[in-house]
Amino acid sequence: MSAADPATASREALRGLLAEAHALLPDTVALRRSIHRFPELGLHLPRTQRAVLEALDGLGLDVATGSGLSSVTATLEGARPGPAVLLRADMDALPLDEETGLDFASRVPGAMHACGHDMHTAMLVTAARLLSARRSQLAGRVVFMFQPAEESDGGARHMIDEGVLETADGRGVRSAFALHVTTRFDSGTVHLRSGPTFAASDRLHVTVRGRGGHASAPHLALDPVPVACEIVQAVQSMVTRTVYIFDPAVVTIASLHAGTAGNVIPETAELRGTFRTLSPATRQLVREGITRVAHHVAAAHGARVEVELTEGYPPVVNDDARTAALHDTAAVLLGPDRVHRLPQPFMGAEDFSYVLQQVPGTMAFLGARPPGVAPEEAPDFHSNRVVFDEEALATGSALHAAAALCRE
Repeated sequence: MSAADPATASREALRGLLAEAHALLPDTVALRRSIHRFPELGLHLPRTQRAVLEALDGLGLDVATGSGLSSVTATLEGARPGPAVLLRADMDALPLDEETGLDFASRVPGAMHACGHDMHTAMLVTAARLLSARRSQLAGRVVFMFQPAEESDGGARHMIDEGVLETADGRGVRSAFALHVTTRFDSGTVHLRSGPTFAASDRLHVTVRGRGGHASAPHLALDPVPVACEIVQAVQSMVTRTVYIFDPAVVTIASLHAGTAGNVIPETAELRGTFRTLSPATRQLVREGITRVAHHVAAAHGARVEVELTEGYPPVVNDDARTAALHDTAAVLLGPDRVHRLPQPFMGAEDFSYVLQQVPGTMAFLGARPPGVAPEEAPDFHSNRVVFDEEALATGSALHAAAALCRE
């Protein structure tokens, strides 16, 4: 696909695609709300999987389900030969109690679609409807990837292991595309960039071991709490003083736990948190820095420390050519005023990164902020008060379909 030419689909066809997506919006909204009411967590989403299978029924797709997770892979064969493209939606929810007040709010205590995965799933189902009606225009295969466990267990990696990137012709998927909704941007706008777009996400667990005692006599104990507090501050200084500002890192200590009573110096203090990076070099630099700082600060106080660093998702790195092509296709589909280049990466994480490690592609943001709400007042993903504008579903559905029609 050249960056200047939206390939096989004409401008008129793309505009018709958006109109049809709007016509299908009531069905898209209904599916989204049914999924939203009954969110499921992790790798096993039987109710959500069943809803997707029912919605895809009758479209003439080759449908398969996962063996180790509640995934759905649906394949559409185009009328003409060509490479395979993958379109992905994640389906799992987050462990939150919803407080939106919506009439279709979660009915499952402790679970909520707070990251828009219900939106993603509904959009991809509608994209399958749009593309199945345009089989004669389609060159090659479209693989619809409905994925569990983006928020927890790296469901994308599990689906790759089960063969989602493989195709019957042996050539495999040649490009991949995904959308992520956000209230940071105006509804129906698209925002994308080449290169690193989401960060790598790793976890840290630091245990400081001192010597317990009575709170009135700290000189007879070895208090781990001030040592832990000093480690928190020193790690922040390490980041600002050793990490190149244009290849950034974020280290957040989100939990500090110590002690059981106000008059007891505890034996241990525990720190838990995350660190986010965009490049392998900075990822390694931060790993080494956290370990070094924790050990040396503890040693300065005569305490011992244990550092456990757990590798999480790699960064999402968008392919230059696929991103440029999607930008041009989106500009034709929506108008250039609704397509924007992201000035900097987002330091959140996404397991679509595993797909993009294997296949060139791109992930874009879709604005879904409710009208009349200022950006600074709109709760965003992972808030139990987030509300997405459902009008954006039509834009996302049409853009998924356009990405499949307009490719190499």
